[in-house]
Amino acid sequence: MLILDSGGLSRLSQRTRRAAALIAALRDENLWPPVVPTVVIAESTSGAARTDTNVNRLLKSCDVETIVPETTARRAGYLRARAGAGSAVDALLVAMAEPGGTVLTGDRADLEALAAHAQGVVVEVV
Repeated sequence: MLILDSGGLSRLSQRTRRAAALIAALRDENLWPPVVPTVVIAESTSGAARTDTNVNRLLKSCDVETIVPETTARRAGYLRARAGAGSAVDALLVAMAEPGGTVLTGDRADLEALAAHAQGVVVEVV
């Protein structure tokens, strides 16, 4: 499973050759479409069409996860307590990626701290 945080969503939504090449590579590896939890959309959008256009376009090709199960939320709380770092959103992303998933991010420090306590979660910077 591939999960995007707000940095990953933002960077992949840019209309650049680099973003297009990364998306193509992810498709080739059968890692597309990624999962984007609705909490990431809250962090990534402003409600202004001018600034949200690229993100909205990319979201059409993603699997948007609207509900986080209680067990996942509790696992996120556990990971956050053990790591002593990261936001609730970061912890949810790592918990959702368990076991063996990948989180694409623009900022790895907090996510790596959380992933160190998770089961097989990899953090990759976009």
